[in-house]
Amino acid sequence: MIKVLFVCHGNICRSPMAEFVMKDLVRKQHLEHEFSIASAATSMEEIGNDIHRGTKAILNQYHIPYERRAARRMERRDYEEYDYLLGMDSWNIRNMQRIAGGDEEHKIWMLSEFAGLDRDIADPWYTGDFQTTYEDVLAGCQGLLEYIKKGHNL
Repeated sequence: MIKVLFVCHGNICRSPMAEFVMKDLVRKQHLEHEFSIASAATSMEEIGNDIHRGTKAILNQYHIPYERRAARRMERRDYEEYDYLLGMDSWNIRNMQRIAGGDEEHKIWMLSEFAGLDRDIADPWYTGDFQTTYEDVLAGCQGLLEYIKKGHNL
């Protein structure tokens, strides 16, 4: 089982978007039995809240299934449990490393790296641009899935 955790600031916009995009990509390739995919926040601000309405709207627009969920904060034990921990921006990466106590096993990545982007994935909570965030998340998830498939011979 390959365990993937997507992380953003509040766990209501980017990371749940990535969680459900990745689940959809994996399902379409009939690999869902190979993966465990979740998401978390680096902050406490949105704990317990469901997915942002803008994220729900973009997932609906692209017919990507999702379920009601409660935002949660990343914990130190997540670093032990997950194989890939993917942050959406450089601030998330710093906070993830702080929560994990470092990154000795090199499990923490920026999702945009897998899309060939040398920049953060913008937070649509601030920009209001869920479309661009979706495009970046989709490209990152597609690249990540290909990377994992090659590394695990799937």
